[in-house]
Amino acid sequence: MRFMTIVKGHETSSPPPQALINAIDKLGQEAAGQGVMVEMGGLYPIAMGTKVRIVGDRLKVIDGPFTEAKEVIGGYAVYAVKSREEAIEWTKRFMQLHLEHWKGWEGEVEVRQLYEAPGTPSS
Repeated sequence: MRFMTIVKGHETSSPPPQALINAIDKLGQEAAGQGVMVEMGGLYPIAMGTKVRIVGDRLKVIDGPFTEAKEVIGGYAVYAVKSREEAIEWTKRFMQLHLEHWKGWEGEVEVRQLYEAPGTPSS
């Protein structure tokens, strides 16, 4: 089973503390060493993003920054695990690092199972 974790929070004007980045990297290496980390990454600010939207029957391209976004997606990870509970445990460990290394940050991580077509190899 594969799960994507989606980190959401208020966009800040400064990057995360280096101690947090180091701790996340260490956790990612541990997960990779156990064969459960597929991919992880952080995202640049929404001001550097672009949206492609369907409006009526036309495509519309909109460059950032976008109007008021209360919460933005700041990063993600994809895990190949045996259960939803295992994905949640990795996510809790990730969020604990935020409590320890980024005082005052508030946010959430959404854990979503990825659809896998029949015959797709899974863990």
